[in-house]
Amino acid sequence: MRIVIQRVLEAKVKVEEKTIGSIGKGLLIFLGVGKEDTKEIADRYIDKILKMRIFADENGKTNLSLQDIQGEVLVVSQFTLYADCRRGNRPDFFHAGGADQARELYQYVLDKIEDRIGKVEAGVFGADMEVSLVNDGPFTIVLDENLF
Repeated sequence: MRIVIQRVLEAKVKVEEKTIGSIGKGLLIFLGVGKEDTKEIADRYIDKILKMRIFADENGKTNLSLQDIQGEVLVVSQFTLYADCRRGNRPDFFHAGGADQARELYQYVLDKIEDRIGKVEAGVFGADMEVSLVNDGPFTIVLDENLF
């Protein structure tokens, strides 16, 4: 998996000019699924994301997790995180998971996060989406297979 996490004050996703998901303070998560990814791998990422201490405490130190602040989550599927640009000028997506596998793992991640924190907002798998956000910090973290 490849995941880009943005700490946000707010974020929303639109499909065909209609807002389908929006959050206040929390995390905007762009999720890319690779060919080798499994539910077990997804579980490790979910655990890491929900426990990361990236929100400020009363002293301004990043000591609080998403769960500590009762933050919200918006997850957007993004296969382009698997772009390989080493050869030529057209990205290659050979290492991205197939549509069925990616759709299944995307839904799995949504369900598991919802089980642990409650409501989760989401984009539409495979749709052309407009994502907007107000980044808090800015604070951006990239998680990939080198994490484990």
